[in-house]
Amino acid sequence: MSASDIDDQRLLLIDGHAMAFRAFFALPADGFSDGRGQATNAVYGFVRMLINVVASERPTHLAVAFDLPGGTFRDRIYDQYKGGRDETPEAFHGQIGLIMQVLDALGVRWLTYEDYEADDIIATLATRAEEAGHEALIVSSDRDAIQLVGEKVTLLQPVKGVTEMRRMTPAAVEEKYGLAPERYPDLAALVGEAADNLPGVPGVGPKTAAKWIVKYGDLPGVIAHADEITGKAGQSLRDHLADVERNRLMNAACTTLDLPADAEHYALGHGDRARVMGVFDDLAFGDTIRRDLPAVLLGEEPEEGTAAAPEETATLDVRDAASLEALLAAGTELLALDVVEDVRGGAMMGLATPTTQGAILLGALDSEATEALAAALAAAEEIRVADAPFVRSWLGENGYPLGGRLRDLSLESFVLRPGARSYDAEALGSDLGGASFAPRPRRPAPSTLAKESAEVRAEHVAAAGDRLATAAAALHPAAEELTARLGEAPWALTILDELERPLQAVLETMHERGIAIDTAALGTLREEFEGFVAQAKREAGQLVGEEVNLASPKQLQVVLFDTLALPTTRKISSGHSTDAESLTDLQESLDPESTGHQFLSWLLRFREMSKLTGYLVGLDKVVDTGSRVHTTFQQTAAATGRLASTEPNLQNIPVRTAEGQRIRDVFVAGEGFETLLTADYSQIEMRIMAHLSEDEGLIEAFRSGEDLHNFVASRVFGVSPDAVDPAMRSKTKAVSYGLAYGLSAFGLSRQLRISRAEATALRDGYFERFGGVRDYLHHSVETARSTGYTETLLGRRRYLPDLTSDNRQRRENAERVALNSPIQGSAADLIKLAMLAVESRMREAELRSRMLLQVHDELVVEVAPGELDRVREIVEEGMDSAYELSVPLEVGVGIGRTWREAAH
Repeated sequence: MSASDIDDQRLLLIDGHAMAFRAFFALPADGFSDGRGQATNAVYGFVRMLINVVASERPTHLAVAFDLPGGTFRDRIYDQYKGGRDETPEAFHGQIGLIMQVLDALGVRWLTYEDYEADDIIATLATRAEEAGHEALIVSSDRDAIQLVGEKVTLLQPVKGVTEMRRMTPAAVEEKYGLAPERYPDLAALVGEAADNLPGVPGVGPKTAAKWIVKYGDLPGVIAHADEITGKAGQSLRDHLADVERNRLMNAACTTLDLPADAEHYALGHGDRARVMGVFDDLAFGDTIRRDLPAVLLGEEPEEGTAAAPEETATLDVRDAASLEALLAAGTELLALDVVEDVRGGAMMGLATPTTQGAILLGALDSEATEALAAALAAAEEIRVADAPFVRSWLGENGYPLGGRLRDLSLESFVLRPGARSYDAEALGSDLGGASFAPRPRRPAPSTLAKESAEVRAEHVAAAGDRLATAAAALHPAAEELTARLGEAPWALTILDELERPLQAVLETMHERGIAIDTAALGTLREEFEGFVAQAKREAGQLVGEEVNLASPKQLQVVLFDTLALPTTRKISSGHSTDAESLTDLQESLDPESTGHQFLSWLLRFREMSKLTGYLVGLDKVVDTGSRVHTTFQQTAAATGRLASTEPNLQNIPVRTAEGQRIRDVFVAGEGFETLLTADYSQIEMRIMAHLSEDEGLIEAFRSGEDLHNFVASRVFGVSPDAVDPAMRSKTKAVSYGLAYGLSAFGLSRQLRISRAEATALRDGYFERFGGVRDYLHHSVETARSTGYTETLLGRRRYLPDLTSDNRQRRENAERVALNSPIQGSAADLIKLAMLAVESRMREAELRSRMLLQVHDELVVEVAPGELDRVREIVEEGMDSAYELSVPLEVGVGIGRTWREAAH
């Protein structure tokens, strides 16, 4: 049965613009952003309001009405209509379009009507519902909606932001205004409406107007007896009768618009959870708003007349073999699990079959249950998890080796929808499995734990176990959804089967190997860097005559802008910015001999050395007993497909500085190995650009073997290659890579510290000489706009719905992504292919040497004695043959005892 067949319909009508504006001013614009510069506070507040009202009022139908730009028939009646309103805040721009995107994903109808306002749409639908005997609820801050209130129509009037509503029923209207709702427009015509710039009768307030209307029946009656009304108020009324009549004409609701009449058009339940989650990902919305999303919007609530929904699956508390047997009674062929190291319960597992779920405290199991659990995991044909490498490693450490039967739903979801907020079990369960989770509880302080009673602790552990089991159970429907989507996306299956899944096994092996650390060198370097930090603090303090906490933005603002009286930087909510870019710009504007310039030099030095020292401290914490560190490679961290590394992060070593490069000196060939070998692709992004663009100039440069940036600079600046100076080469190099990363002329000007005009001219000159690049970049964006996605050389897709956004900023951000994703993604795919080739060939050759790291486009190999020549050959051949481009792939190789010495 559809909602349109329900006799007792309840229609919720929302004034879109009015509520969006209230949401905008209720939440700080600088506190809500999609991470790409677009404010989302109005969107978040509006969606939160929608969720609250749907959950509390339980409508069966829903429509949101919006105004169109350009005015309505009312503006032709009175050209000053709404003329006193402030200009729309800049941060509000674009948010209405985003709200409409959310509504589309939720399957909620939104309407506009040429030459009419949202009020008229709402009035038409509310009147129609009331005439049909159905109930209507109106959410609006516009008082004109009061005239629609009746026995079947209730106005929900926001009184605080968009969360607290006042219910305006006929009785409530009469109590507040002393009139029946249908007479409210008469009162408003006399009093006026400041929000609409409709002036009323001077000196006449709501009480006087209501008294007249009650006495004479309605506004026409008041006008007919205007001559009888005495005093200044009466004279004022007579002087402004034309205004009153105009006001009444203006505030009359239009109830006869030609709008879709089929109730199914407005029925709830047409939302698409995956689509909603995708939009929420783009908006950078967190977990709470996702989990509060009413199921009725997504058609996940049982329809009236059907069987009642089953109760939530109970979580079994597994402590012994008998309870484990009860959990697994349905069979162990297909399992799902999630694991955690709980602050109270220790090692915990959520385990689920397709029909049962249980929480297991591994430390509480007896030997019989432990053996039974290990046997069940070993016997399972498929175990569904999020982040297979972590789960496999964690369970292995706890005595449960799993082998290779894990199905990694995180990896599958990532390939299908890169850039999602998270791929953990709860996120997959929420986004794909229909589960709902409360916000994660905060980690308790040690003092809190120490005071907990045994009963309270047990309650917390039980809650954690139930949550874990629910997450595991939700992986089953998530897996079925992913199976269906992969069946419709053969390109994704190819990426998974031929690249990502094989690579995952290689990455797990590389994690186990780790890389050796010279702990003595690490300690020495740390002491030296800590000395640099102390020196910077001391010198900066001496310049201003007092000790300064250089890590405190608040203290720095006082020192910089009060004590030193330096020119202020850009304004931020807490004062003036002290970020690196702002301080660098400020320093460049000062006399190098000035105290301010010197202070900033020491401040920036302090920041640089503090960062490097912090890296060394973190490195020291993760060195194992064998003096090796084991970074974890993450396949789902970057939407382009590039790998990331954590604990430690080996990709953020700032090697552009001399001190940063020295950190690589502590990474060495381990015991039993003679050297490290590094290999990377030379200018891989530009070679991919040449291949994709088919630009003859770039292809010629690579095939001729000339220095690329020297060649490009000579073309751009119109000089011979030997006349290219370092500045020319640097600028054209920045343009080349800037184009590959989707850098705008503004971004280029900031990077090179030149004017935007010069940056634009530089880019235009580049395009003039390399027209194939210009044409390719234009074509790639337009193709993505028509298809909805970009593709790498291997066919990896990245969907970009913002390419058709009405919001300029979001659209331009998506265009930059469309420019760089094929290039960056292809580079990521190529190095992955190279890793598979190198690992496979080294194993086939039965070498002891082994691949340890992949950092950006570089591979690091630990070479065993006597194997250097063979390893070099394998690495060069494996990387060179990873993919055939129209230009040669060039591989650089370096050898040395330390990672730094092996640089090339």
